[in-house]
Amino acid sequence: MEGAFYTFAVASCAIPLENSSTFSCTDSGADGNSDLEGTRVAEYLGIDGFRGGWVAAWIDDRGDHGFDYAASLHRLFSAGCKRAMIDMPIGLKISGHRACDLRARELVGAAVFLGARRNLWEFPDQASANRYYWQHEGPRMGVSCQLWNIRDKIREVDDFITPERQATIGEAHPELIFRNLGDQLRLEGKKSARGCERRIRLLADRGFVKLSKWLTQRYGTGIGRDDLIDACACAVAARDSTARLGGDEIDVRGLRMETNY
Repeated sequence: MEGAFYTFAVASCAIPLENSSTFSCTDSGADGNSDLEGTRVAEYLGIDGFRGGWVAAWIDDRGDHGFDYAASLHRLFSAGCKRAMIDMPIGLKISGHRACDLRARELVGAAVFLGARRNLWEFPDQASANRYYWQHEGPRMGVSCQLWNIRDKIREVDDFITPERQATIGEAHPELIFRNLGDQLRLEGKKSARGCERRIRLLADRGFVKLSKWLTQRYGTGIGRDDLIDACACAVAARDSTARLGGDEIDVRGLRMETNY
């Protein structure tokens, strides 16, 4: 349901802490003790995947904000949150394309990867998957390299999420978020200098004033520039979003297929 008001329940989404190494960068005032492993809840959390795990940006109602990363989703949710958004599909079809993805692609183009399905992990390689989908669903129903390369991340989210957790943890797409922040206009590509600078400015206007500094502090972590920017966008959506695409389709696990922005 595009543009509809939608409210997440405000509840803790805390998960028991796992052992993992972590780095965190915060902007939290004099004591500097507001990372995700502290006792304070990171009220609004945005998460994106990267090669080494997951990066999380957080912001609270006071304007404090920071980022963190870990190998697993469990660690990042260990401190709890009011609401979180993750740039990864939640709710998977057995076959075909999700309605929310088709509508999102109309708005922001190929940045939306089509074809996340519940049997994606059954194939040994992308070529095998595409032969199956082309034979059983049609010539344009294969999966892209980009989607294939995040299949393990999709599975980790699917293993983690439940209908109960979906009350506070939602799916978002950064390019839809930036389109919304940019007065419903599609921004220049995020790989371009102007597109990147525009995204950083939009996020600074909404509280992530330290993002430019953070981008210089991520080296050695494996976190890509776009991964950190997109995590911040998801955190903004976790705090501010009242709109979504889809939501009418429910998968076999009882998960809503929807994209918040």
